[in-house]
Amino acid sequence: MSNVKGLLAASVISIQNSCFIYPACQNCLSRLILDSRRFDCLKCGCTGEAKNASYRYRLSLKIADTNDLFDITVFGSCLDPFFGVTAENLQRYIQDFSQLSGERNAEASTGALVQAVETCFIGKRFIFGL
Repeated sequence: MSNVKGLLAASVISIQNSCFIYPACQNCLSRLILDSRRFDCLKCGCTGEAKNASYRYRLSLKIADTNDLFDITVFGSCLDPFFGVTAENLQRYIQDFSQLSGERNAEASTGALVQAVETCFIGKRFIFGL
């Protein structure tokens, strides 16, 4: 976070996107295109086996300070302490839970997780590095 231009103390008003983990390219951190067996990075051309894809946090928030509303996105390992695990491990837990529960709809099986994230962040005040 060496490029921080300033700090903003603000409260989280809402979570903008319920998808807060994404498959990330190890070279350029862009979102990977996954199919059942392979991944491709459209930005840098990196390819590999889907089972070897890395995951990263991406939490899009609407926040407010005393004067303004802002849309921000928080990326990466700075979110590890809030989730208690790395994005890689959380994705693995989600996949394992889906397999063990026999859930065919991945979105339905993560509903409780999304609700927990909303409970942990919405209404709380944080200091954001901009």
